[in-house]
Amino acid sequence: MENFAKILSKTDVQKRLSVPTKYLSSLPSFNGDRAVEFQAMDESGCVWAFKCSTRRKRHPKPVLTKGWLAFVACKNLKAGDKVAFYKLKNKCRSATHVCKVRVSKQVKIFGSVFGHSPIRAP
Repeated sequence: MENFAKILSKTDVQKRLSVPTKYLSSLPSFNGDRAVEFQAMDESGCVWAFKCSTRRKRHPKPVLTKGWLAFVACKNLKAGDKVAFYKLKNKCRSATHVCKVRVSKQVKIFGSVFGHSPIRAP
């Protein structure tokens, strides 16, 4: 079961991934800090390093910054595509949090969205 999934917006693919606050508890623990780094493995087994941070003031909306735009470029993601993160058991008990990340491309036929198709590893 996915811990967090989102249909990507224009801002998500051009600047940073905005994570809805209700998913904050499904992300690795911040341990009192404003940011946490974690790794996510994609469908092909490639490991991506991401940094999730929250705002200093007001409500703590989390965003993925470091590593996110490189991931978007590599996967050729566009607004309307979908990303999902799944937390994995960290068997080696290292300090780095490990997740699985999956992306799906938006499927359109004659301008109508019919759903999302997973990107398969080559």
